Amino acid sequence: MHVHILGICGTFMGSLALLARELGHTVSGSDAGVYPPMSTQLEEAGIALREGYAPANLEPRPDRVVIGNALSRGNPEVEAVLDLGLPYVSGPQWLAEEVLPGRRVIAVAGTHGKTTTASMAAWLLESAGLAPGFLIGGVPRNFGISARLGALDAPFVVEADEYDTAFFDKRSKFVHYRPEIAVLGNLEFDHADIFDDLAAIERQFHHLVRTVPGKGRLLVADGEPALDRVLAMGSWTPVARFGSAAESPWRLELEREDASRFRVIHQEVVQQEGQGASRVDEDAVVDWPLTGAYNAHNALAALAAAHACGLDLARGAAALSRFETPRRRQELRGEVAGIQVIDDFAHHPTAIAATLEGLRAATARGRLLAVIEPRSNTMRLGALRDRLAMCVAAADIAYWYQPAGLEWSLAPIVAASPVPGRLEGDLDALVAALVEEARPYDRIVVMSNGGFGGIHDKLIAALEVAHG
Repeated sequence: MHVHILGICGTFMGSLALLARELGHTVSGSDAGVYPPMSTQLEEAGIALREGYAPANLEPRPDRVVIGNALSRGNPEVEAVLDLGLPYVSGPQWLAEEVLPGRRVIAVAGTHGKTTTASMAAWLLESAGLAPGFLIGGVPRNFGISARLGALDAPFVVEADEYDTAFFDKRSKFVHYRPEIAVLGNLEFDHADIFDDLAAIERQFHHLVRTVPGKGRLLVADGEPALDRVLAMGSWTPVARFGSAAESPWRLELEREDASRFRVIHQEVVQQEGQGASRVDEDAVVDWPLTGAYNAHNALAALAAAHACGLDLARGAAALSRFETPRRRQELRGEVAGIQVIDDFAHHPTAIAATLEGLRAATARGRLLAVIEPRSNTMRLGALRDRLAMCVAAADIAYWYQPAGLEWSLAPIVAASPVPGRLEGDLDALVAALVEEARPYDRIVVMSNGGFGGIHDKLIAALEVAHG
């Protein structure tokens, strides 16, 4: 079967392309914006990519078209699909029909940390020899690919996004997955382009909760009022909380301030089918290369999910010492004269603050320079901008980039910054300013949910010229 994917370079759709190829289909696709790591991954898999959208991309005529949620009516290729009467489907529905039936699905949901948590869960299951399948909205470096089918009898980990499914299906993507285990890691307002308020997102999360069977498991973060409200709407599945609350069955205790070492404590009464209830009381220490309390929180959720699939806690804790963050999650892109250039996907104020706080705790010498491109749909609409200034408090200097298409000025954000700030609207000028400011032992963390004009490579090259 020939499957053609519209929006193929999105992290979700690109991962679908890999799964379709692994299933034996001929796969092609088109996209308006092509940039790594997804474009590189697809090219390495031998999947034909076409830049731009046009009716000609539908030749030879595909058997089925998978349409990404970034496309809408008026797109020339979408219009051609409809006019030609080609069979089409959304990405989440294709996944639900072609890959997930018969699988034990683990869905990882939440406003932040989905990619990292899902990557950890897949790695933990892999370390236990279970050969899981997965689809993750990034490239886990422990695997080198963002999706694979895995063994048919193994769990399948899916990053469960609350964004809408397609122009013809406005439900959240995750309602298609019907997981047996659902992780709800956090919940706050985002995606202002499709949700009016937090209550609207909470309703979508409750739709996910409704799909988890009674024999399944809901792993829900403690200390999250929005998630409390979701569960208050009704729950028909056993719930286990995780976090730092003393009464939570899964909790962690930091043994180092930067969260590079922490203890996981699991204490609960578990109902065993046909065997009655049993008391679980166990703990293990995680000593790993990652930092940041939010990463420890993600690891706790992943351990709880993998434990529900039979993973031994001590073995899981040991496996985390070999975990590598996904691409674009605190990824060290290069180091020149002791100056590190770090890439991170953070684009929401909460995520930006957490990333900087984690790096600050792990920075023993030198300064932390934050470089931020607010380009998400939520940022473009101006939602949450009143929280942007304070989110850089853990940095020493904040550099803000005013991207094309951002119709409101970042100048008030820079003026209100708790740390010295600088605003640039020209990428080359931004790189020059960073090179002039940076000195040995500084860490420059670049935060954006897009390609940021290739700033990482440009910055590293400029630093090599200046300090080589």
